[in-house]
Amino acid sequence: MMNLKKKINNKISLLGFDVIGYSQPIVDSKTKIEYRKFLKKKFHGQMSWLENHYEKKINPKKVWNEVKTIVVVGLNYAPKFNPLIKNNLKEKANISVYAHQKDYHNVIGEKLKEFKEWLFKKHKIDSKYFVDSSPVMEKYFAKKTKVGWLGKHTNIVSKEYGSWLFLSEIFLPISFTFEEKSSDNCGICRSCIDVCPTNAIISDYKIDARKCISYLTIEHKGPFPMSIRDKIGNKVYGCDDCLSICPWNKFAKPTEDKNLVPEENYKSLNFFLDFDKKRFYKYFSDSPIKRIGWISFLRNVIIATGNSNSSIFKKKLEKLLKHESPIIRGSTIWSLGKLSSKNKIKKLLKNEKNKYVLYELNSLS
Repeated sequence: MMNLKKKINNKISLLGFDVIGYSQPIVDSKTKIEYRKFLKKKFHGQMSWLENHYEKKINPKKVWNEVKTIVVVGLNYAPKFNPLIKNNLKEKANISVYAHQKDYHNVIGEKLKEFKEWLFKKHKIDSKYFVDSSPVMEKYFAKKTKVGWLGKHTNIVSKEYGSWLFLSEIFLPISFTFEEKSSDNCGICRSCIDVCPTNAIISDYKIDARKCISYLTIEHKGPFPMSIRDKIGNKVYGCDDCLSICPWNKFAKPTEDKNLVPEENYKSLNFFLDFDKKRFYKYFSDSPIKRIGWISFLRNVIIATGNSNSSIFKKKLEKLLKHESPIIRGSTIWSLGKLSSKNKIKKLLKNEKNKYVLYELNSLS
């Protein structure tokens, strides 16, 4: 069995993965209780699947009954430069590091598909693999191995790769020996907690997703809470602040996977304001951004233009006051309210009937 484990490790490494760990498919009672508390407090926001799949999340055998070992694999996606510098580029669209290139679900999925086929062909062993798309507690199982420990920002941290690891899992129907888990090396550091623009990390190792910019710009449908909009800054998809500030990142080497190297030519907000639905899906055809849909992405861009405090966006925003979506018209009112005359906005929307849009209009100070 040790010989087989060595062969598996070698194959996974050849596929380009940077770290490998082995865990039993068991979730401890403390984690189950904490997860239930997280859901009861509604910290998961609109992510209803987290609640709907609770039983599967806490019991991997309900995902695949044959599983006896969970192999956690990590892929480095560290950028060359610290993403925090993008926060100061107010007229640029700030997109999370992982979304600047091909969709990691597909990149990793292709690698794991090859592994699955190899394992069955060479050893007649079936397997299942998951890339951030199934009810698997990936960070819980990762911290049970040498892959890394759970940082205070609730993401996995590694001594070698900092906070820049994509995680995925392989379920195997055979048992292996399990290594010692990584120790927590955060110490007294609370940089990730302090840097969060919206105070979404409510305490060490606890997050309220409803305040998280990544959640809001990706998962949340509808208007953003007014109290948070100005804190979103120029972020139009995701947020890397808590990951970027982690001091362990100084040991991380930039990814060498050409499919994951982020582009450094940051697009302007104006560039995306010129998009229509068709162009959005064409431009982001290979990107994870396409899954949030055109309306959510345009909403994000509009809020970012308001936070730019730049009048160059006024004319394009005024045109969006005629958009068919109330979410877009409402978001535009807020952004224009920071850049233009309140009376002019009200004049342009004198025939508005939608209750939500009227609420935004009446909220102009």
